[in-house]
Amino acid sequence: MDKVKLYYNRESDTMDIWFDDPAEETSSEEAGDGTILKKNKKGLVIGVEKLYVTKMLGISQPLPVEVVVS
Repeated sequence: MDKVKLYYNRESDTMDIWFDDPAEETSSEEAGDGTILKKNKKGLVIGVEKLYVTKMLGISQPLPVEVVVS
């Protein structure tokens, strides 16, 4: 993968950050504080999921999302 990919889900208030192809995920591990590590079959971290994003940022509504393509 050439770029990091971010996905924000307003309904679940979660953000996924992928360093590799999300289809390669085979397991996940809770790392604490609402953070989940997503791993491939070799056990390497290929993504991170952050739960309760608005709570973490101290805001009361879902994030406004702007898509920038470069």
